[in-house]
Formats: sequence, C-alpha cells, structure tokens
Amino acid sequence: MQELLKKFENKQPEIVFEWSDNESEAEGWVVINSLRGGAAGGGTRMRKGLDKREVESLAKTMEVKFTVSGPAIGGAKSGINFDPNDPRKGEVLQRWYKAVMPLLKNYYGTGGDLNVDEIHEVIPITEGYGLWHPQEGIVNGHFHATEPEKIKKIGQLRQGVSKVLEDPHFTPNGEKKYTVADMITGYGVAEAVRHYYKIWGGDLKGKKAVIQGWGNVGAAAACFLAVEGVKVVGIIDREGGIIREEGLSLDEVRELFLNRNGNKLVAPDIIPFEEINGKIWDLPSEIFIPAAASRLVTQDQVERMVNAGLEVISCGANVPFADSEIFFGPIGVWADERISVIPDFIANCGMARVFAYLMSKKAEVTDKAIFDDVSKTIGNALKKTYNDNPNKKNIAQNSFKIALAQLV
Repeated sequence: MQELLKKFENKQPEIVFEWSDNESEAEGWVVINSLRGGAAGGGTRMRKGLDKREVESLAKTMEVKFTVSGPAIGGAKSGINFDPNDPRKGEVLQRWYKAVMPLLKNYYGTGGDLNVDEIHEVIPITEGYGLWHPQEGIVNGHFHATEPEKIKKIGQLRQGVSKVLEDPHFTPNGEKKYTVADMITGYGVAEAVRHYYKIWGGDLKGKKAVIQGWGNVGAAAACFLAVEGVKVVGIIDREGGIIREEGLSLDEVRELFLNRNGNKLVAPDIIPFEEINGKIWDLPSEIFIPAAASRLVTQDQVERMVNAGLEVISCGANVPFADSEIFFGPIGVWADERISVIPDFIANCGMARVFAYLMSKKAEVTDKAIFDDVSKTIGNALKKTYNDNPNKKNIAQNSFKIALAQLV
C-alpha cells in the first residue's frame, strides 16, 4: 500500500491553472491530477492562507474518491487564497469563474467546498457566464453526451443537487428548508458509521460520539447518528464547544443544527475553545467525527481518544490528521493500526456520489432514491474492504490499497 501511495502522491498533476486577481490580493489554482476518462472533478474552496500544495493534495484525494463514488474520472480541485469574510468575496468569485470558464465548459466539473456555497454562489455565477451546470465539463468530457442526453443529465443535476428536501427522514425539523447539498455529506459520514457496525459487528445504539466542527457535515452527521440512538457527548467548534457526558437528546442535537450561525455552533452553555480543547479528547466515546478543516487532529488528541475507549473514526473532513503527507502520514497510520478508521474518500463521498448518480441513465430524482444510493455506495465500498481484510484494524490502509490499484 505504501509503495502504491508514494507512486500516486509523487506523480505530477496533469494540469495546473494559476490565477492572480488584478483587482485584489486573491490568487487561485485549479489542479487537475489527471484527465482519466476524459474529465476531472472537484469543488471550489476559499480560505486565507491556502496554497497550491493544499489544492494539489485535495485533487489527488478526489481522484481516489471517484474510485468509490464514480464516475471513473480524474481528480481536481479549485482553491482561492482569500478571506471568505471579506466583502469583496462575491466579486472575486465572479472574476475567478470567468477565468476558469473554458475548463468548466470542456473537461472540468466543480461544486461548492469550504466557504464556497454550491447553490448560492457556484451555480448562479457560472450560469451567468453561460454554463448550464458546474458539472457540464464532465458531461461533455467524460460522457461525450449527445444533445438530448446532455439536456437530460444536466436537467437531473439541476433538479437534484438543489432539490429542497421534503422527506422528514432526511432533514431536521424546523422552519428552514434544506437541500440535498446541505445534508448529503453529513448523512454519508453517519451512514459510514452505521455500515461499519453492521459489517464488522456491534450495536450502534447507545454508543457515544464526539463531533469536531459544526458546519453542514458535522452537524448533519450528528443529527443522523442521534436518530440511530447514538449519544452525542461532545462538540468542539472553532470558538468553543459543548460537553454533555450523558449525551444530548435528539431534539437538542436538532436544535443546535437549526440554531447555527452559518457554520458556527451557537448555544447558551458554550465552553470557550481553550477549555474544551483541554477536556474533550479524554471524554469516553466510541465514535469520533472529524468534520472541521483538514489536518487538525494531532497525535496527542488521537492517543487520548484511543485511551478513552474510541472504536471508530469516520472522516468527515478531507485529510483530517495533522500529517504533512498528502493522504496518510504517521498519525493516520498510528490510529489505523489501533482502531477502525473509515477514510475520507469513503466516508465523505456523498456529494461526489450524488453528482455521479444524477448523471446516470437510471437516476430517480427523489429524496429517498438519492440518499439510499449514497448509503448503498458507502456500504458496498466498506464490504469490499471487509472482504479483503475482516480485521477491525487497518481499514483505511486496505481501502487505499483497493482504490490505488485502480489508479496506479
């Protein structure tokens, strides 16, 4: 596995597009790891301090993810080094998408990612430049769709991704309407945990979980786990968190989801970050969902969680461990050799799978069909890993081996 990984990591990306904004300090990159199958896909993220290496590592992550989610295309990623809270964000995105439009027309498909919203930013801006849908490049480059096929596939994408959820099984209660894009990644991360206990054995109900990050992924995963009877005992977010050793009730988890301010945890009894960061890693729990930014989880934190009884990590964030390696460094390996680690490219493939499903001929654009398809895809990937090695340890490394054998 390590040899395959090194080979894949060290391979130069096929295309690197570099951009400097002429009206602000923003700079950006599209990294296309390969045009496998004639196209590549990966979302657009924005954060201050982002660099080309981060974009390159995420493009490679996407390529591995497509071996699970489909379609059989190359991995790509767009990254913009700019403060997403800057009032000029919208103008920067307008100029960025104008610059990358030829790629998006022909062979690159994108979507939302960290600090860039699929429904409210990516789709309206790219539509304004004449793109039918941000995935149009994949429909053209990979599927070589005829005009009627293209209209059908893009129609399904337009309808499905921004579909307002009606089925109460897939959305928290409340006034606000949520879309497939809002809930699907967190749902997949929670389903990965459910499938893990189903395949490797054990009762999910009554297990305790700690959640890192309270954006769409972490908050949605917590809601879906709570529905399964999991007790959420701790949440740590950027500015603080909550500890409830007996577990939050389902209604309390849903309320925290609905009360978010953007991606921020809002609660009356919030514990300041320094204090919760000192305590939460020693909290007895069996499930950990890292769903904040990449490369945050340290060796010390993992060791403390394992000592407190941790059984499984379902990676909501891409590359959650604080290793310098592109995919999997010493911290990830240490955890994988002691407990069960469900890697990001399986656990958080929900949105990539939705795109693939909606581009297929048999897509049914209903809440249940879309969510069931994501669950089935994740379950099948974990069964494949189990069949290769039924041990509860080294799940991530065995999953990588299966994926990389298709790419290297």
